[in-house]
Amino acid sequence: MSTANKVIDVLADVSEMDEVRTLPDVRLYDTHILDSLKTVELIVALEQAFGVEIPPTEFEREQWATPRKLVSYMEQRIGRS
Repeated sequence: MSTANKVIDVLADVSEMDEVRTLPDVRLYDTHILDSLKTVELIVALEQAFGVEIPPTEFEREQWATPRKLVSYMEQRIGRS
């Protein structure tokens, strides 16, 4: 499974919204797919799925604003594309 697919799977599970699979540019916070609690859940789920640490202090909302941006962030974070 590619990094992108894995990130999207985790996002879909945490957000409980399958639309994130087909709408790569949907604004996750503006459309209330993610909120602060879901963001914390997402951080924990991504850490577990990829075996990396994502300090909440490094979280920048704009980097996680859309599924596409979240995939890009995680690919950079784990050093794979």
